[in-house]
Amino acid sequence: MTSTRTVAMPIGPRTAAVLVLASLAGLMMLCWPLLLAAEPGQRVEPPFVFLGLLSLVIVVVLAEMGEGGMDARVLAVLGVLSAINAVLRGFGAGTAGIEMVFFLLVLGGRVFGAGFGFALGVTSMFASAVLTAGVGPWLPFQMICAAWVGMFAGLLPRRVTGRGEIVMLVVYAVVASYLYGMLMNLSYWPFTLGIVVPDHQGSLAYVAGAPVLENAHRFLVYTLLTSTGGWDTGRAITTAVAVVVLGPAILTTLRRAARRAVVTPGTRAAAGTTGEVRAGSR
Repeated sequence: MTSTRTVAMPIGPRTAAVLVLASLAGLMMLCWPLLLAAEPGQRVEPPFVFLGLLSLVIVVVLAEMGEGGMDARVLAVLGVLSAINAVLRGFGAGTAGIEMVFFLLVLGGRVFGAGFGFALGVTSMFASAVLTAGVGPWLPFQMICAAWVGMFAGLLPRRVTGRGEIVMLVVYAVVASYLYGMLMNLSYWPFTLGIVVPDHQGSLAYVAGAPVLENAHRFLVYTLLTSTGGWDTGRAITTAVAVVVLGPAILTTLRRAARRAVVTPGTRAAAGTTGEVRAGSR
């Protein structure tokens, strides 16, 4: 066993820039309520930033293909994993937080890298929404949050191997599960409890015109009370157990697939030279 694991699909500067732009757009889409100056009782509609976000996601795929990291074989792996996630999500979504999608996002991002993990999160949520008729205003938020789960899994330290790698992935899976729930709460929190007047004491609702830190404090308390004892905890436990039980075997399988699917420029050039020699010998 080598002491260092290299990422199967390293991202270049262009793809990294697109990922940063897509993530910034996602943060704007999620955090805008904290910066909104609305009047009590005023009807508030979320901005349509997700339209540009989805375009950026497409650019991510095109940029990776242009840099030679995501060819047809890698796209095939992406399609297979997205289809598996779509089916798995149908088995558990809606039942006590049982989510079988996230452990595959973590493992896929770990093996294939941040760009692949980002794309896997987006396509998995979109495919599962189409399969289960779950398309709605919440879908763009689910897509960007799941994309971050896969992306940051690809940015974990590569030098950790063996049992230490599984422990690291379990810890990351638990943290990512809670952060995913927190971000999803932020997407609908201002509309769940309503908008109340300033100086409203004892409420966890969004307060129009209040400082950012005050609204952030209310939101964190709301998340602590509503998420840690229910859905998010179920997701964290399910994902952690899946990583422990299935992680070693799936990591081995994905790395074997990565060695066959990912072709570096040097390998491609060597393969092309060999092909020319063989063709000439015929």
